[in-house]
Amino acid sequence: MTKAMNKIEKLITDLCPKGVEYKPLGEIATITRGVRVVRSQLSEDGEYPVYQNSMTPLGYYEASNCPANTTFVISAGAAGEIGYSTVDFWAADDCFYFVCPEQLQSRFLYYALLCQQNYLFSRVRRASVPRLARSVVEGIKIPIPPLDIQQEIVKILDAFTQLEAELEAELEARKKQYEYYREQLLTFNTKASKQASKQASKQASKQASKQASKQASKQDGRR
Repeated sequence: MTKAMNKIEKLITDLCPKGVEYKPLGEIATITRGVRVVRSQLSEDGEYPVYQNSMTPLGYYEASNCPANTTFVISAGAAGEIGYSTVDFWAADDCFYFVCPEQLQSRFLYYALLCQQNYLFSRVRRASVPRLARSVVEGIKIPIPPLDIQQEIVKILDAFTQLEAELEAELEARKKQYEYYREQLLTFNTKASKQASKQASKQASKQASKQASKQASKQDGRR
């Protein structure tokens, strides 16, 4: 990791001798509000997830209005949450999505906005439905280093994201395994039942490993 950081520092020295420029997001990217759909138009599964007021899809729609690899921000409900979709999706009306110019990589923008997550939360208007104003999003200043630097930063942070997903999946699998053994150790069954539980424990161990692998793949898809 130190080698990667040194490479970025060298790129900054070579390509940005005067430092990296910061610009308001509204000046560098096109910020678009999504289009409303009603729940009756959606299905429980399908090709295009619909993001409305949370990071959990409201449902699935027959069409998309955003291409894969687009960054977006929730503006109502879970206002201030930042998302990035690796698949085409439908952005509903409580969602701002960003069309980036050539000099700004969408994945880099996603990570840059995550650095502003607490600021976004602090600017949410707390009412019956929490809301984040468009002007707040437009005014966020983000760094605009050359694309070579953006790509290196994304590469490093993606690697950490994958590692985090794997660790979370492993932790969840081990938690379930712990709960299983706790129940078995503190339940005093008959001899026959103990033999049955011994066999079942082998299955639990196998399932835990499979679950860890499955969860890691799922987490990677969501990110």
